[in-house]
Amino acid sequence: MKKQNIGFIGLGNMGLPMARNLLSAGHNLSVFDRNPEALKLLSESGAIICSSPKEVASNSQVVFTSLPNSAIVETVILSEDGIINGLSDGGIIIDMSSSEPSSTRKLAEVLKERNIALLDAPVSGGPEGAAAGKLSIMVGGDESDFKENLHLLESVGNKIYYVGPNGSGHAIKAINNLLYGAIFVASCEAIALGVKAGINTNMMLEVISASAGRNFAIDVKFPNNVMPRDFNPGFSTDLLSKDMDIALSLAKEQNVPLAVSQVAKQFISIGQQKGMGSWDHTAIIQIFEDILGIEVKNNEIGVR
Repeated sequence: MKKQNIGFIGLGNMGLPMARNLLSAGHNLSVFDRNPEALKLLSESGAIICSSPKEVASNSQVVFTSLPNSAIVETVILSEDGIINGLSDGGIIIDMSSSEPSSTRKLAEVLKERNIALLDAPVSGGPEGAAAGKLSIMVGGDESDFKENLHLLESVGNKIYYVGPNGSGHAIKAINNLLYGAIFVASCEAIALGVKAGINTNMMLEVISASAGRNFAIDVKFPNNVMPRDFNPGFSTDLLSKDMDIALSLAKEQNVPLAVSQVAKQFISIGQQKGMGSWDHTAIIQIFEDILGIEVKNNEIGVR
């Protein structure tokens, strides 16, 4: 694989392990983040620490971003110290954030005037998948840009899909998380019902996992987070709420009613109101526990 000069901006739970994997693939990596600890970790692995997105871009042919929302992505790209004022003619930005499709399309048009390409390439798989290089990546943009940079995406993910023009990747990511949010809320409701009815929780999860109700929440999130009461943030309630809001906004643009998803989103919002925003989204189970006077735990049945 040809060694390239790569930039990475945004070294959070997802960005840091993705940046590490690009380093491990042998590329020269310039990085920027407001967290000095993340910068120190990558510096020790050979990354070049930069003082601004513009400096990252001036060192790079390709710049990755992994940021909290569209507003921050726009600032990092378009500000005076932004990527647009450092990246050379013919450069490319790969935005791995969960951003709003409409914002992405507008950014692509602005960047095109400067002969800079944009791929929206949001990911699914969580910090564990990011660390292992086993993320699912859904990519929107020009297909020739996708093919040209596929080898870089393969350094951070193992299931990579070209899904259409700019904004398509961000749309599919939001739709996926809207569906997951509804599934998780419904799973909480169903498991809480079973516990209230006196059914052994572990047995209930085992049976559902072998039956038509099987889903990711039942297979992974309940045994790994809900049952051991581990609500340390992997994918926070705030982030799930943001992604669901993006999908609901997309539905409004397209005049598509989403009655079930809107009800599920209300429970996510209640979790935020109860102070669970920075916790892992699986903490939402506590809403149902409080309503029913139960607790969903390993092999335990009991009313508080």
